[in-house]
Amino acid sequence: MGDISKDINSNFANNKVKALLNIIYTSNWISSHQNEFFKPYGISPQQFNILRILRGAGEPIKVQTIKERMIERAPNATRLMDKLSDKGLINRLPCPDDRRVVHIQITDSGLLLLKNIDQNFKEDLLENLTEHEASLLSDLLDKIR
Repeated sequence: MGDISKDINSNFANNKVKALLNIIYTSNWISSHQNEFFKPYGISPQQFNILRILRGAGEPIKVQTIKERMIERAPNATRLMDKLSDKGLINRLPCPDDRRVVHIQITDSGLLLLKNIDQNFKEDLLENLTEHEASLLSDLLDKIR
């Protein structure tokens, strides 16, 4: 089991400082693992998040709605969608009522990619936690926010 004090060879002024740095350190550790996981699929974790949002919506939705639902509210969401569109994973649909509004729809290729990812996705990053511990961790993170 990891120990932040040993991992970064540091002491902390108090447990709150240690906890905050541990959250940041762990977040970066998870991001690194996610980047490696998604690399063979040719997408980033942020692009996966967009595809997941579109699949969950079940219908075309506005770009702004996607941005609001993203886990990581990236200012480059439009660029991420450009790349997904170039790969044929999403379609842009102009709104007939307002030409300034664009709806985004996941394609069959996008759904197939998500199905493939779902089959290979594992929750092993949290394998050291019990269900109760995972629930407690989630509650504590919610409490921070």
